[in-house]
Amino acid sequence: MVEPAAQTPSATAPTATGTAAAASRPSVVQLVFREKAALFAAYMPQLTDGGLFVPTPREYRLGDDIYLLLSLPDDPQRYPVAGKVAWITPANVSGGRTQGVGVRFPGDEKTRILRLKIEEMLGTSISANKPTQTI
Repeated sequence: MVEPAAQTPSATAPTATGTAAAASRPSVVQLVFREKAALFAAYMPQLTDGGLFVPTPREYRLGDDIYLLLSLPDDPQRYPVAGKVAWITPANVSGGRTQGVGVRFPGDEKTRILRLKIEEMLGTSISANKPTQTI
């Protein structure tokens, strides 16, 4: 669910706010996870360097740059991530999936540490067979 910054975010869905930038510049999206369940639903461990689903009505193309400002549950720190669109869930797709994009994390050391932090936070639920917003 995408919510404007002025609204109160849902307890189970991340809040994503973005600014449209010039075509040659990456968009900036603030992604706030208030609960581990929402982080689980958005995290993509199947990508080599990890990634997250970003709910957004904005149209992207594969390979587009996205700059995430990521907030994790119970963590006051915001983590900057310069990712790329790895997959797209279009509007009105069957199965009631949320429109948005999958953002692949870069393979740098800083983001590797963030990925390990997310995986530690999610623990064994990462391998659970529960439905998520991801591929």
